[in-house]
Amino acid sequence: MKWFLRITAGLAGLLLIAFIGFQVFKTQIAMAAFKQAVGENVGRDASKTLPDGLHVFVCGAGTPMPDPMRAGPCLAVLAGKRAFVFDAGSGGSRNLNRMGFPLGKTERVYLTHLHSDHMDGLGELLMQVWVNGGRDEPLPVSGPRGVDEVVDGFNGAYRIDGTFRTAHHGLDVANPAGRGGVGETITLPAGPGSQAVVLDEDGLKITAFAVSHAPVEPAFGYRIDYKGRSVAFSGDTIYSPNLVGASKGVDVLFHEALDPEMVGIMHEAAVANDVQGIPQILDDILTYHATPSDAARSATEAGARQLVFYHTIPPLPSHLLNALFVRDAKNIFKGKITVSEDGMVFSLPVDSDAITQHDGFK
Repeated sequence: MKWFLRITAGLAGLLLIAFIGFQVFKTQIAMAAFKQAVGENVGRDASKTLPDGLHVFVCGAGTPMPDPMRAGPCLAVLAGKRAFVFDAGSGGSRNLNRMGFPLGKTERVYLTHLHSDHMDGLGELLMQVWVNGGRDEPLPVSGPRGVDEVVDGFNGAYRIDGTFRTAHHGLDVANPAGRGGVGETITLPAGPGSQAVVLDEDGLKITAFAVSHAPVEPAFGYRIDYKGRSVAFSGDTIYSPNLVGASKGVDVLFHEALDPEMVGIMHEAAVANDVQGIPQILDDILTYHATPSDAARSATEAGARQLVFYHTIPPLPSHLLNALFVRDAKNIFKGKITVSEDGMVFSLPVDSDAITQHDGFK
């Protein structure tokens, strides 16, 4: 018994010494940790370390509904060293900075449609790309008709901010000729199977295709092919045969989804709490979003290898809710299903058929 007491006393003494040491040197310890974190993250460029391939950065997996794990809709792609952003939801550009995505190298933004949650972060994104990239011409922003009006609006809103940054940082950092964006309208052919190749060069092909999000018209999804690897983004849509056709054989289908039962519970709560307007909105959104089962059906019919849910409705603030969200979908799609959250990176290297996932925030 004495030996146990001696060991206990010795451990307590060591803990006391460690505690006192931490209190004495906590400022130095904090500074050392800060310097290490800064050294590892400031200027980090994931494109320098990732293998040649197709890499999808989930910069926003959410919706307009508040979700602590998900910013507004935003997906970014590295195809080799080339960088593109698809949708610019609020908070997306900040997540991309945290993930080491080379924002300054962004060649173009593609918008799926002009709902506010898919482009309300565009002003900040344009500013970040401008300053981080030392641009001398505006960033192209492609999307459905009306995209030029949206981009012009953000250009106007950020004009004064831009003059301040040029005055403060100088022309080498903030050349006014490179500020903001320029809207470029994508027009798809009419009729079934509507799609168009919007970029095709050096082994990279990006295809825009029509999806069903009425009354929002037009609304697009996108397919990206790079050296034998491929992904597709649904944008916002109900079950869409055109999406299935355009996504044939992709490695990964990123598909939006809404769970009607879970939204129904939110509707009941809104009625019970006499929240004006929200019950009507919750009813309306059921008509133009796919269910998890719809998305699983699309992935199965397209022959996709993996299915990733994004733009998930309702918010899923706990991982415990993921199983509830995919409960029916897993009986329809037999491949891997992931409920995405901000920070996830999906990598498809060109020298294998692997699909890997890692945390871009680390």
